[in-house]
Amino acid sequence: MTQTRAVQPPVRRTLFLVTVALGILLNPLNSSMISVAMARLQHAFGLNFSEASWLISTYYLASAIAQPVMGRVSDMIGRRRVFLTGLALVAVSSITAPLAPTFEWLIVLRLIQSFGSGAIYPSGMGIVRRHISEGQAQALAFLSVFSSGAAAFGPSIGGLVMHWGDWKAIFLINLPIIVAGFTLALWVLPGDRGPAGPNGEEKGWAHVLRDIDLPGVGCFSCGIVALLLFLLSVPTGLKWWAGWLAMASFAAFAIRELRADSPFIDLRTFRDNPPFTWVLVQFMVVNIIFYSVFFGVPLYLQEVRGFTAQVTGLLMLCVAGFGVLMAPVTGRWIHRSGARLPLVAGGCCLTAGSALFLTLHTASPVWWLAVVLCVLGISNGFNNVGLQTALFAVTPARIIGAASGLFMTSRYMGTILSTVLLGMLFSQHLSTADMHRLGVILALIGAAVIAMSFRIPRRAGAGPSRPQAGAGPSRP
Repeated sequence: MTQTRAVQPPVRRTLFLVTVALGILLNPLNSSMISVAMARLQHAFGLNFSEASWLISTYYLASAIAQPVMGRVSDMIGRRRVFLTGLALVAVSSITAPLAPTFEWLIVLRLIQSFGSGAIYPSGMGIVRRHISEGQAQALAFLSVFSSGAAAFGPSIGGLVMHWGDWKAIFLINLPIIVAGFTLALWVLPGDRGPAGPNGEEKGWAHVLRDIDLPGVGCFSCGIVALLLFLLSVPTGLKWWAGWLAMASFAAFAIRELRADSPFIDLRTFRDNPPFTWVLVQFMVVNIIFYSVFFGVPLYLQEVRGFTAQVTGLLMLCVAGFGVLMAPVTGRWIHRSGARLPLVAGGCCLTAGSALFLTLHTASPVWWLAVVLCVLGISNGFNNVGLQTALFAVTPARIIGAASGLFMTSRYMGTILSTVLLGMLFSQHLSTADMHRLGVILALIGAAVIAMSFRIPRRAGAGPSRPQAGAGPSRP
């Protein structure tokens, strides 16, 4: 009996998928729970928002690099090994982060958490694609529900656990999930071995490192870090050296990738497939809006309106809940008429929800806050399913794995840019007027999303020929 058939019986198949799901939900869960803890972390470490936002930006920066790199490593040395290693790294960071003596140490430990959770996703998806042959689309959709649900409900979970254990609880809450996932992984996941050499021997780490485009990874990482330093310096005084370093690093990255036999990111893909490029650009822009709301609104509710973290988490559930509710509706709409119209509707909801920020004032009733957040939640459902479907529609099957990694990277870039925007607007004392300015900016960006949606093929992903539309990477 092959390893693929070993996971086909219903009970074992379910355990197999739950095991992988427990791992891959850690990255979106920890990326979203932090939103309700930002205000408390600012007070605990004596920070302004621009300084505290490094905790968000560095997490996504590390994830953007870790996911494609660790996906390549898992193909080389074994996906089960990388999956277990990732769980172990998240466990170490979750135990030690509450003990961090300074904010700098907290960032380092959260970087470890990011690399660990970033290793879990590509290795887990690789395990599923290799060992589940029947009903693979349903299996990937099952995992997508866990991933998107964890991201969507992260602020609500974070608000509840902070009510009992302050900001430290958002790290400790990972431990039961990790213990369950690690135990099941040892028992359920099929074993693996590293890649074989020409004589059948297992390749060593030296060979693996030679096969990874380390210069490309280094140039890309240096460029992103330098760009982030430059953008985050805008509110307080531009660090021009960081801007020049970013330009030089990206130039070196482009030269390296165009010459490498096995590039970290194949830049020719963007030239040869413009629709694919536009899907990534639109996903990045959508995430600028979404995460500006995801991180900005909880801060406003706690700092200006005086709501507790628990109440804030419950209000943010409006965004999460409506996003989840709209996902199946959007799927049926796409099946009938393609992805373009749902994406246009999603852009309209983003624009309308952002514009409604102008109606907020210090005495706005809770029910009206909920209405505004529900409109934005509806947009989440449209954009999440629509852009995943568009990605699979415009991407050749031979590069779908690499495309999925770039799709996730574009999400992280949007998230980083959202923290830059919030840092510029919220660098001083936060007020309702700042939320009004944020609403105007996001509404303008939302109008750009509407325009970009018309570039999506009209029938992208429509019909039964696109069964894996919901199986790609999920967005919170």
